Amino acid sequence: MKDAYDILVIGGGPGGAMAARTAAEKGLSVCLVEKRPAIGAPVRCAEGIGKELLQEFISPDPRWISAEIDSAKIIVPDGTSLQLDPQFAGNEVGYILDRKIFDRELVWKAAEAGSDVQVKTRAVAPILENGTVKGARLEFCGKVKDVTAPVTIAADGVESKFARWCGIDTTIPIRELATCAQYLLTDIDIEPHTTVFFLGNTIAPEGYIWVFPKGERSANVGIGISPRCCGPGRRPKDYLDRFVADHFPRGKPIECIVGGVPVCKPLQTTVADGLMVVGDAARVSDPLTGGGIYNTMFTGKLAAEVAASCIAQGDCGCEALSVYDKEWRKSKMGKAIERNYKIKEFFITLSDEKLNALVKSISHINLKEFSTFTLVRELITRNPKLLLELKALKDSIS
Repeated sequence: MKDAYDILVIGGGPGGAMAARTAAEKGLSVCLVEKRPAIGAPVRCAEGIGKELLQEFISPDPRWISAEIDSAKIIVPDGTSLQLDPQFAGNEVGYILDRKIFDRELVWKAAEAGSDVQVKTRAVAPILENGTVKGARLEFCGKVKDVTAPVTIAADGVESKFARWCGIDTTIPIRELATCAQYLLTDIDIEPHTTVFFLGNTIAPEGYIWVFPKGERSANVGIGISPRCCGPGRRPKDYLDRFVADHFPRGKPIECIVGGVPVCKPLQTTVADGLMVVGDAARVSDPLTGGGIYNTMFTGKLAAEVAASCIAQGDCGCEALSVYDKEWRKSKMGKAIERNYKIKEFFITLSDEKLNALVKSISHINLKEFSTFTLVRELITRNPKLLLELKALKDSIS
């Protein structure tokens, strides 16, 4: 690890790896640091991503694909299910990854492109000169070292501290930090090529339970709910344990993970002088589903592209770097985040009875193209009374 680089990337997840690889491929000197001793562990993710979305960045490899998904199913409290078959399921189907291997593959590609990589290395403070971020003080193996760079990319996840240290408000409203628990269960009966989502206020208040296959008889089975729904006997793990006891009583847990996922609006700004913020650190996970693999890779790559241009022009101030902030917000991804936040805010208010009625109204239709947008539009079309409740939402997505 040198004393100075063109770009310093803090965080070795998909966003940081994409930023480091992209910058290195453009001929910049890059250092990626990760606080954990191993890339890709522990995994705190359901590990699903759409096929087309993944292929925007990397070709699929059987080494890190646990399951190929060709259909999706939504199940509401009364047992009614909405089956989304391959020709209609769009980006709701794709791959279930093995993130331990996938994340390492992304970092290896960054290293092959020329990026330095340093694990078990924690950023403990930004280096600031007259309010401009000039790198970070790093702690590794009991030593402290200052590493300077004209651009620092914060890709340090939902718990990100670095952007806050640099003066960006990274506060997540407590009700919008979904609390999650997940088992990797084995020896269970599942549909090995179908992802299943269970909705209902009794089993997952203001959230949902997912079953994402990881093979013929294994799956990530998890839950995410609002913190305001938690209490004694009502923690995410409590709800998950009851669900597993009902649906997979013989399942054997071989992993258990817990964590938080931001389902809030993105940061008001994702840039400052000498600083860019990507992925969960920027709060760009999908506020409706909590999914974030694609979004973090998209923002990581875009941040590096903009940073490379700014470095070439000799201007890494906030105004120059703000091209990144503007570009991701007006992208298809950015517009989806804005729309899905409004949809999420409506759906968390629905009673079980309303959920049952809505899904029943569309359970026997075939959508020419499935997406959150087309699903909600179809719900509005087939339930005219929703117009009064959804007027603001309908205006925003029509």
